[in-house]
Order: sequence, then C-alpha cells, then structure tokens
Amino acid sequence: MTIDTETRDRLVAAARGAMPGAYAPYSGFRVGAALLFDDGAVVTGCNVENASYGLSLCAETVACAIAAQAGRRGGLVALAVLGGTAGANGAPVIAEAPVTPCGRCRQVVNEFAQLGGTDPLVLCVGAREIVEIRLSALLPHAFGPANLA
Repeated sequence: MTIDTETRDRLVAAARGAMPGAYAPYSGFRVGAALLFDDGAVVTGCNVENASYGLSLCAETVACAIAAQAGRRGGLVALAVLGGTAGANGAPVIAEAPVTPCGRCRQVVNEFAQLGGTDPLVLCVGAREIVEIRLSALLPHAFGPANLA
C-alpha cells in the first residue's frame, strides 16, 4: 500500500510532534516516531534514555508498546522516524541525514507487520530529504511470529 502526500505529511508532522517529549539527557538526540494503521489511526512515541544505556527505549519501540497497550495487533501501513537536537528556543532541529530505525526497532516493528501481513513503508526523515523504503528492505529475511509455528 502506498500513502498519498497529505497522509505522508501528516505522519511526518506527528513524528515531529512527538520529538519534543523525548527524554534524552545523555545523548541530547531526540527522536520521534509515528505509526500509521490501516484505519487511519496514528500512534506516536519518543525515545527515553536511561543512565544504564542498554535500558534506553527508542521512539519506534515506545510507539509500538503504546499501540500494543491499545490492543493493536497488525494493520501497520507506514511509519515515520526523525531525530535531532533542541534548538536555542527548545524547538526541534531535525538532523541533516535521514534517520533510520535501528536494528532492534526494525525487529519490533516487524512483529506488528507480520501480525497483519503487511510490509509497511518506512519514512526516514532528514532536514532536506525523506527516504521511503519498505520494512522488508531494511530487514530482509526477518524472524517473526511465523517462525515459531
């Protein structure tokens, strides 16, 4: 499934809107993510760092956890992810290079995709460019629920 320009812009805006809520006292790099479901619902998340770095949560993982808590199991159509720093006035300053989900987040998002039999479009957002790529290209030969049957 493809998404139109208006939906794409709305999804990127939702990810940008989630970014200021990030708790990033160690890296200073705030990340926002937005998940789009087949019923038009958008669920957002932001990164949450921890002094024990391995316990930090990425924005995509937080958004997936929020979606799971709301009972969502499948239907993931697209997601947008972006990151950057806080400007002088606290407003988000988007990183120049497009931000892609890390390996862990690719696997977490894949769980939702496989539950609904979808291959979501991933919008990797940078200051001047948005790279659009399917999850299957970011995580080929993915392990998921079907592998446990």
